[in-house]
Amino acid sequence: MPGAEGPLRAVTLGTSGLGRRPGDDELADALLSGRFRQLDTSNEYAEGRSETLIGQALRKASGEAQGVTIFSKADRDPDTGVFDGDRVMRSFEETISRLGVETLPIYHLHDPMTITVREAMAPGGAVPALVSLREQGLVGAIGIAAGGWGTMVQDYIRTDAFDAVLTHNRYTLVDRRAEDILRLATDRDMTVFNAAPFGGGILSGSPRHAGTYGYRPISPEFGRHVERVRELCERWRIGLAAAALHFSLAEPRIHSTVVGITSVRRLEELDGLVDTVIPDGFWAELAALGTPPPSPVD
Repeated sequence: MPGAEGPLRAVTLGTSGLGRRPGDDELADALLSGRFRQLDTSNEYAEGRSETLIGQALRKASGEAQGVTIFSKADRDPDTGVFDGDRVMRSFEETISRLGVETLPIYHLHDPMTITVREAMAPGGAVPALVSLREQGLVGAIGIAAGGWGTMVQDYIRTDAFDAVLTHNRYTLVDRRAEDILRLATDRDMTVFNAAPFGGGILSGSPRHAGTYGYRPISPEFGRHVERVRELCERWRIGLAAAALHFSLAEPRIHSTVVGITSVRRLEELDGLVDTVIPDGFWAELAALGTPPPSPVD
């Protein structure tokens, strides 16, 4: 596929919102033609429209799509919730058909909430199917990507079946819940994707998400800590969103930070956030604030 070769980029564009609004075909074109040409999608995003629009953009771009990298994920059956080996194979076929590619560099097991780890690992289960795809050379690597149940992610990592892990809303400027995930993955030389560096909007300055973190209501204690971090950014004259992004970019155990993009404007704003220089002294003062209180994310 285009861009399957080469080093992993530090920023990956998240496309969970792609295909939910009129005119998103223009956004898909922009995602492939801009500075950040590494995309994360999934079989179930916008009921498959995310992959469909990316595939259309790839075909339009033709030779210009060289250097674009697309990662995707296997998802359970949307009607029955079944997530066995057969479903993984169907999910993969649906994905490559929509994208118009033959192989994927990384393919994740996505939010396996309807099955246990034991069921996923059993003969005929989701994980043996992923391993088979890797052995056939249809995917370069397999990963576990889950938004909830942090302990479950750790259990999947401990199987030693996976090459990569994607976690989100667990390792940010105001949250360290993914510390064990990072440690386990690093011990195994796994590729680590850290998604949602803005905590679902609270760290990007979104008024609509000011009272939530990871899409869940925050506690007064957590809110006070976020406000202290915000005040620290103001003293250093650093945008909160820039600090949040660079917190993830600066972590050596994280190989790529996944930033959700829902509009061409947000894509353009990402340039400035990435190019912001954060002084070392800021990180020292952030550390002096102490360990963040528990976030509402499990």
